[in-house]
Amino acid sequence: MLESYLIPSEDLQIEEEIKYSRFISFLFHCNSLEQLKLVLTDIKRDYPGASHYCYAFIAGAPNDSMLIGSSDDGEPAGSAGRPMLAVLQGASIGEIGAVVVRYYGGTKLGVGGLVRAYTSGLRQGLAQLPTQLKQLRYPATLRCDYTQLRNVEHLLQQLDAVITDKQFAEAVDIHFAIGKQQQRLLTESLATLSQGSLRADFKL
Repeated sequence: MLESYLIPSEDLQIEEEIKYSRFISFLFHCNSLEQLKLVLTDIKRDYPGASHYCYAFIAGAPNDSMLIGSSDDGEPAGSAGRPMLAVLQGASIGEIGAVVVRYYGGTKLGVGGLVRAYTSGLRQGLAQLPTQLKQLRYPATLRCDYTQLRNVEHLLQQLDAVITDKQFAEAVDIHFAIGKQQQRLLTESLATLSQGSLRADFKL
């Protein structure tokens, strides 16, 4: 399982004219089918009257075969959505969506021509798409004394952990998320910091 992967950090748009048809390709961050549908709705509003609105998406890690989907939106089967998805999968970028809008120009392209047309803008866009690294983090908890809190928070910050909640009672319960590779480092650092009295409970 991947512990980190690239995701889009900005949206990108490429426009081409191929044999009198206008193709407008959109690339964007997408972590669910619902988000894909929202973007698709916005595109249909901004580009009304198009012949087709084809899409493909990977809503998880680049190698996740469960959170994927595509649509030919009335084009011949296999000529748009699936080739678009194949291009996305070959880019090793996760949480990515693509929509290609086509305004038909009167010349039929054939299945092979459609495959090339629907993937051309995506290939160009992926070559220049701004990305950022997403680090997967897993839930964990830790109990410390009030006197230890500041040092513990500093340590978690150094290890790129994200504190999600703090509960104050006789001691402080800290709920946080941390990367797999940082878990061992945290365990060792806590032992050094507290002479062995502090331990984190990792859920995964």
